[in-house]
Amino acid sequence: MTRLLALPPRPYLPGQTERPDEAIFEPLKEGLSPDMAPEALAQSAAFVGGQQAFAQGYFWEAHELWEAVWMVLPPASAERHLLRGLIQLANGGLKARMGRENAARRIAALAEAALREAFLQGQDRLMELDRAAVEEMRNHVRIPAR
Repeated sequence: MTRLLALPPRPYLPGQTERPDEAIFEPLKEGLSPDMAPEALAQSAAFVGGQQAFAQGYFWEAHELWEAVWMVLPPASAERHLLRGLIQLANGGLKARMGRENAARRIAALAEAALREAFLQGQDRLMELDRAAVEEMRNHVRIPAR
């Protein structure tokens, strides 16, 4: 997979590290439109860049990119539920890394509900992610047990 985003030296942790210039995300968000099919959005630089950021533990950065995709997906669609779940998963990972364990657990539960809703209609793949890939992403986020 081609690297789409030059990530900062460290992931952004609100209140702890320097916030990156959001202009670095703009080229990846360009061209996103509600007219795009979910399959095309799955190939978009914003979606793929979000996956790359997430895989490297850049949860805030993944959230920023995925939110742009989420905003153009059809309301109440399985794909929109998937993106909401991924965004919340990234947010939960961010909160866990910041030491906000209760917030991380609360957000992880919201992520689980959204991801469950995404696959409720019986699809095996959404946005080129199958259930196993989503499970792997869940496992990548370390949410402390109560």
